[in-house]
Amino acid sequence: MEEHGIGKIDMTILNLYPFEATVAKGAEFEQCIENIDIGGPSMLRSTAKNHAFTTIVTSPDQYEEVQKVMEEKGGTTLALRKRFAARAFSLSAAYDSAIASWFTDQLGEESPVVARVYKHEFPLKYGCNPQQKPAAISSVLNSKLPFSVLNGVPGYINLLDAANAWQLVKELREGTGLCAASSFKHVSPAGAAVAVPLTDAECAAYEVTPEAAAKLTPVALAYLRARNADPMCSFGDFAAVSDEVDEDTALILKKEVSDGIVAPSYTPAALEILKKKKGGKFIILEAIAGYDPGAVEYREVYGMTFSQKRNDVVITKDHMQEAVTSKKDLPEGAIRDMIVASICIKYTQSNSVGFANNGMMVGVGAGQQSRVDCVKLAGRKVCTWYLRQHPKVLGLQFKEGVKRQDRVNARVRYIEGDFTPEEKLRWEAQFSTVPEPLTQAEKDEFMSAATGITVSSDAFFPFRDSIDHASKVGVSYVVQPGGSVQDAQVTSACDEYGMSMVFTGVRLFHH
Repeated sequence: MEEHGIGKIDMTILNLYPFEATVAKGAEFEQCIENIDIGGPSMLRSTAKNHAFTTIVTSPDQYEEVQKVMEEKGGTTLALRKRFAARAFSLSAAYDSAIASWFTDQLGEESPVVARVYKHEFPLKYGCNPQQKPAAISSVLNSKLPFSVLNGVPGYINLLDAANAWQLVKELREGTGLCAASSFKHVSPAGAAVAVPLTDAECAAYEVTPEAAAKLTPVALAYLRARNADPMCSFGDFAAVSDEVDEDTALILKKEVSDGIVAPSYTPAALEILKKKKGGKFIILEAIAGYDPGAVEYREVYGMTFSQKRNDVVITKDHMQEAVTSKKDLPEGAIRDMIVASICIKYTQSNSVGFANNGMMVGVGAGQQSRVDCVKLAGRKVCTWYLRQHPKVLGLQFKEGVKRQDRVNARVRYIEGDFTPEEKLRWEAQFSTVPEPLTQAEKDEFMSAATGITVSSDAFFPFRDSIDHASKVGVSYVVQPGGSVQDAQVTSACDEYGMSMVFTGVRLFHH
């Protein structure tokens, strides 16, 4: 080297052969073998080992930092070389693990080791709770995150909501062909919907005039429906929509209490509106087009690493072919609602049951150990949703200045009616005219007209009690995986109530 005027090597910049990309393309065995790098890992490891004197650079995202340090310091620092060496060894381990896993798989055997290397992306204020520090978001090395942050600072639970909410609306769009939206709280949907025109009764209940509703874009319509499935639970939600956010959608979000939104894109006008929300702190995420999360997902819990194939089944009308009841009539609207309810509960904490009507969820029962308790919980929400259209509820006379969310909450409490004396005094103070109670007899009479509602369950109904309860809230259509030893009993119950029931054969547990 001295004879040729070459100085000592103090930096190695390299990219390894694209082995994983070659495998991902479905290349033949021989081509995959050719793309196993030999010299690259050797240079990488030797440079990293000698980090006291040499710098190893393994990714283009390191170039800017290296250049800046060299310009400021006249060379790289030991601290930087140590960090880059650690990343290089991680890359080497991941590369060799990928080769070992692939080679073992070619032999039809289980991989002896799996190495997953993560790249730190950004810190989080804390995890689920303030005491859970430190917390951060990382990406799998050489992979992107599914979202880019356009505004705000997302938290741990915000991003969990975003990941589930985005998958839900993406699948609703694919499964129904309609614009879709969801409203998430604590990693379960408070509501989800597709763009179906509002009825006059719905317009009145959701505080929108029929004229204004007729002008709504499909995206805005879908979110308006999703938010009104359970507007009390949607307070402070994380929203997701399947299509570009337009000005109509942004204006609806502007007046709601919400933490953030994820969408594939935003019009300039919509982005400007949303960036001003919450004093500029409203979280705006943009989903990466064509993002591939990989076929297998991993989770670490209490020292154990769980792995499973992603639940990538998308529920469509093809799953609604096996009607097992005597009544087999399934109108297009019912099939649509079956798809909406089933995809919604796919992203709801199990056990879960969901009710849908007119393209929107009208009751979601999440996280109960007993399936009939899911039905009762979600069924109570169905009653509240339906009774919000009762003439006495629509006729409530609020005082000037009562806020939108307070009106929502007041209507729900009016329907529930179980006030404490102190609570009732504060509730009555919101009205210019104190309303007469909504009696149980009036509720029952109004609910007796409910019909055409769909219920979906993430797993089979083990007993007929769920069907018995569902009959009380206007259910006409049932969709579930089937597979219980009590299927015949459940089918018989549906026949007794004149319901149509479909078995999809697909269980949708979500934990």
